[in-house]
Amino acid sequence: MPQITVDYSTSLADTFDRRGFAVALHAMVVDTAAAKSDACKTRFRPVEDVVVGSEVSGHALVHVTLALLAGRTVETKAALTERTLGLVRAHVKPAEGVALHASAEVRDLDASYEKFVD
Repeated sequence: MPQITVDYSTSLADTFDRRGFAVALHAMVVDTAAAKSDACKTRFRPVEDVVVGSEVSGHALVHVTLALLAGRTVETKAALTERTLGLVRAHVKPAEGVALHASAEVRDLDASYEKFVD
């Protein structure tokens, strides 16, 4: 915990500082949600095709899902979402003429969540 997934357009591969984003995101989650740094895990999933409305070009997306153990307040979740989007702005430089669609959500992990470190 937290489990973080970042879906991003492959067109951003050269302009999205993913490692820098993850390091900054982990630090922010620790400060905002009282998580432990070594518990933060982020995976990036490249997305080949993005369609916005009827347009198949000129758009890129980044969507961040933060899954945390239950118990965070609505205010904490809202702060995480807002700060995550600020980090996206700081770490993604879309190409000229490309609209960046960025979004974030914070959700509770299901009660069945378990983990181990070997």
